[in-house]
Amino acid sequence: MLTHIPFPALPVPPSWFPGHMLQFQRMLPTLLNKTDVVLELRDARLPLTSINRNFEGVLQKWRRERGRVAPPSPSADGSIAGPSNMPVCERVVVFSKRDLVPEWGVKPFQRAMAAKYPDQRTFFASWNHTRDIKALSQLLVNIAKQHPHRMELNVLVVGMPNVGKSTLLNALRNIGIAGPTPKALRTSAQPGMTRVLSTRLKLSVDPLVYAYDSPGVMLPFLGNGMRGAERGVKLALIAGIKEGLYDTEALASYLLYRLNVLDPAAPAYLQLLPPGSQPLLDVQEFLTLLAKRLCMLKRGGIPDTSRAAVWFIKWWREEGGLASASAPALPASLASSGLESCRRGWGFDLEWDVATSEAARYDEAAIQAKIEGCIDAFEATAQEEERDGGAISATQEKKRVKEKQRVKQQARTKARLAARRGW
Repeated sequence: MLTHIPFPALPVPPSWFPGHMLQFQRMLPTLLNKTDVVLELRDARLPLTSINRNFEGVLQKWRRERGRVAPPSPSADGSIAGPSNMPVCERVVVFSKRDLVPEWGVKPFQRAMAAKYPDQRTFFASWNHTRDIKALSQLLVNIAKQHPHRMELNVLVVGMPNVGKSTLLNALRNIGIAGPTPKALRTSAQPGMTRVLSTRLKLSVDPLVYAYDSPGVMLPFLGNGMRGAERGVKLALIAGIKEGLYDTEALASYLLYRLNVLDPAAPAYLQLLPPGSQPLLDVQEFLTLLAKRLCMLKRGGIPDTSRAAVWFIKWWREEGGLASASAPALPASLASSGLESCRRGWGFDLEWDVATSEAARYDEAAIQAKIEGCIDAFEATAQEEERDGGAISATQEKKRVKEKQRVKQQARTKARLAARRGW
């Protein structure tokens, strides 16, 4: 079992914020005026990194204007309790790709989210599981039934690129509308397929539920230093950033690190290497072994590590994620390893140390406490970045300064003109 897992060197994050993302971000406050339910999609592998902080202020203002602070508690049958004449204002955070994270962390994570973000309802789903889609469809129907005074329920789906917004709406439409329903929205494995707000899609007939698909919106600036670098690599690994903006060997290096953290005793990639191989820390050593295993050789029998890196990332996206999701909550050998602690993780955002003395009482409550600590650290870091100006790039700061100067100049010009007219 690996006892020390060093953090890899990462490249400077690129900037990818096409014009259609800025356009939708400006439209969002107006769209929320006619929205009853916001479905915010995040990737379960990146439950914190896939939060778009630019949405938070707008959504909080929307809830204040509707007179809502926290969501009503669901009853035993899943329906929403509360006066039916209240304005509809629900925010449901849907974590997609549930099957790609270890099941042992789902409930502790949901409880931690409920404790830290009481104004958000969380829901985990995999688009491959019909029961998950049916449960989410029923949740929307229950919300609509609790407000019979409303002629229809309008749902807006938002989130970062490539988290599965269009795929979800196609699935909800297929479940909620009787009979054969043609695919209404185009989907792609590459980010940025949806560029404009969709037309209204009917998700349910009785009660009437409509939904809008929206373009995925990336953060205009991923951040400074190692924090921004790691944020960008994580998003690139889940194909949330346009292909070609990152070197594949850099992505492979971080992926190797993360798989080691998820299971330091038997990382998922061992199945790709020759039998009897041990966990590795050096990405070049790993890619060399993998290239030989896959017969990816250049002239003269030299291992083609670049091709191996591309294959490794593709493997993880298509099937390796399922293998890594089977990692146990704790290595079985921890008690006999002689180590004082080991590093554990859930998804690519949450990791913590577990002391050997904690192993005997390492239950869901202990895992929840660890996750809450990760969320606290995430929020503290986000506030620190915002306070230090790390949430915007130097270029964006220059644009803001120029815009302020332009506004001041216009005000001075208007004042001079008014003074002259007064003479």
